[in-house]
Amino acid sequence: MDMTELTDRLAIAETLALYCRGIDRCDAAQLAAAFTPDAMIDYGDGAKPIDETIPGLMAGLGSMRLTQHNISNTVMRITGDAAKAETNCVALHIIPTPDGEIELVVGGRYLDTLAKHGGRWQIAERLYVMDWNRTAPATMQLEGGLFDGLQRRGARGAEDPAAGWWAQG
Repeated sequence: MDMTELTDRLAIAETLALYCRGIDRCDAAQLAAAFTPDAMIDYGDGAKPIDETIPGLMAGLGSMRLTQHNISNTVMRITGDAAKAETNCVALHIIPTPDGEIELVVGGRYLDTLAKHGGRWQIAERLYVMDWNRTAPATMQLEGGLFDGLQRRGARGAEDPAAGWWAQG
């Protein structure tokens, strides 16, 4: 593996991580930056343009208290300024309901076609494959024992502790 391929692999991994951050912080601009302007996304319900997909994602995920997308095991094939990547993802969703919160955990894979534009890798096409899921009443605890000392908690958008942390430069 030469330095160019190594650099490309790291840049692709960063793009995939920034996608997860954009989703979990409900940051539409960061999410859009992970994709080419003409990207097509198919989460299993048919391919749609990125500009039609993001508003629906923000509405759906914004109605949840939190999500956390964890990616791993990425296999990449890079050919010049084009690449394919298959990436495992396990995503936790905390969904408020009138009867209490629900934990939805979904395991699947992103099948991405990526393109390098101006030295930056972006997702040009995404196919999502769901492998499994689990839904149960939420078991998250925020008080008692160790949890009493863990008062810095994740949130959406500017309310997340990382927003101010990154802004400090």
